[in-house]
Amino acid sequence: MKKYIIATLTVMLAVSMQAGKNPQLTFNERQGEQRTLVMPNGQTVEFMAYEQLYYVANVEDSTYQYMNVYVPKGATQKTPILLRTYVGGYMAAAAAEPQATDATGRALLEGYVVAIPGARGRNSTVEQDGTTIYTGRAPAALLDLKAAVRYLRLFDKKMLGSAERIITDGTSAGGAMSSLLGATGNNPAYEPLLQAMGAADKRDDVFASVCYCPIIDLEHADMAYEWMYNCTNNLTRPLTEEQAIVSNELARLYPDYLNSLNLRNPADGTPLTADNFRSYIKWQIIRSAQIAKNAGAEIPDSIGFTFSETAGFAPPINGGVGPAPRTMTKEERLQAASQLFNRDTPGGTFYTGSPAPPRMPMKKQQGEYIVNLDMETYLNYVVTTQPLKTPPAFDALGVAGGRASGENEEFGDATGSSVNFTAFSASRNGTEVDEQVREMVRLMNPMSFIGDKKTSVAPHWYIRHGARDRDTSFAVPTAFAVKLQNAGKDVNFLLAWNRPHSGDYALDELFDWIRKTVHN
Repeated sequence: MKKYIIATLTVMLAVSMQAGKNPQLTFNERQGEQRTLVMPNGQTVEFMAYEQLYYVANVEDSTYQYMNVYVPKGATQKTPILLRTYVGGYMAAAAAEPQATDATGRALLEGYVVAIPGARGRNSTVEQDGTTIYTGRAPAALLDLKAAVRYLRLFDKKMLGSAERIITDGTSAGGAMSSLLGATGNNPAYEPLLQAMGAADKRDDVFASVCYCPIIDLEHADMAYEWMYNCTNNLTRPLTEEQAIVSNELARLYPDYLNSLNLRNPADGTPLTADNFRSYIKWQIIRSAQIAKNAGAEIPDSIGFTFSETAGFAPPINGGVGPAPRTMTKEERLQAASQLFNRDTPGGTFYTGSPAPPRMPMKKQQGEYIVNLDMETYLNYVVTTQPLKTPPAFDALGVAGGRASGENEEFGDATGSSVNFTAFSASRNGTEVDEQVREMVRLMNPMSFIGDKKTSVAPHWYIRHGARDRDTSFAVPTAFAVKLQNAGKDVNFLLAWNRPHSGDYALDELFDWIRKTVHN
């Protein structure tokens, strides 16, 4: 391992020295540019833009290794900072400007400072002596983002916004980066690499992490995927004979890992094991669907739900089936209330105006409460919304005819190679996972650091995974959330109803949580 780290540092330093790009870390508060952002509702947000702030002294890739910071009018030294990463698919992401339709624009509207760092990824390259060098293989993107956090701390007194109130946000592989920033704060394993990059000698822990559909726990994600979706094989998920064998083998491996986590139900402290974890996930899906049903969404029984016998009436669905209801007048609201209690009286008894308004449409719902869910039926429904990945879902290289996935590339080296990173897939190819790769996989898994006494894990977490998101198993984010809760962290977790693989949704809900968290 030491030889690998030394070799990695040598490559990093050689490339950066060759390029001659070694700016000192600086920040000039007088060099901001005043700008505005028009929000979807027409509101205009005024802010100062500070762009192309290099967060490392030894810049290996000047296309990505800098950050943009945006300070809204009225910000102070105590204002929280939203650090939004646009990493996706473990690919490189350039520093961006705030967007009116995602969390960055909403954060500015709420009065928060916004930091958007660029980061190298599995596809980022530089040329050295006619040779293409891949600069962003694991754990480069995480190191870049950690360096950005350290930069914010270095200039905390000069820059408006509080580096003690950094809230990270990311989706998919970006959700993984957000979870890693939250879970690996100040861990010494990253220190030699950060020093070689010329990162600031500051802390890199954060206050809170927002993680949408994080693609994490990669060394166990293939097992979790088959453990969850094996019941759909050859029903809604067609597989070859070889793929079916691989699916069965992987599904049998996950229980031992799940049991090794020693998880406990946050509600009552009882053990969560392979015997009851699927039921716990089922309860999470029921909870999510019930929240949506209470808000007016139509939840069909055809996808596996069972309802109580008690039925209720609900207004037309807002944002679900059919158009949003128009705003009622005071008289119409009284009329609608009247109809609930006097349904046989066309005009209602509480309304005294003339003529009576038309009866507001009321939809008879299935039972008021969801009481059960057939998981196999539900999982087969999920498959109908988007085809599943074939096994192995992540470490696919050379297994059952699989080609290299993005994750196979992520753990490759500076030459652009792709490698197996799990013992299962490596053994299928007659090899073993190299010690160097095993360490990189560990450094890219937030599960490895929760409970580590050398690590400062963020105290606050907002984790969302869509209830029909099939990009990773429901078990992965659920186990992550439970492990954090078991470690005493404040966790707001939801398998968001009817959401596919996506992020920065339900912004009212997110920013309500942020407000309560930062002011608690």
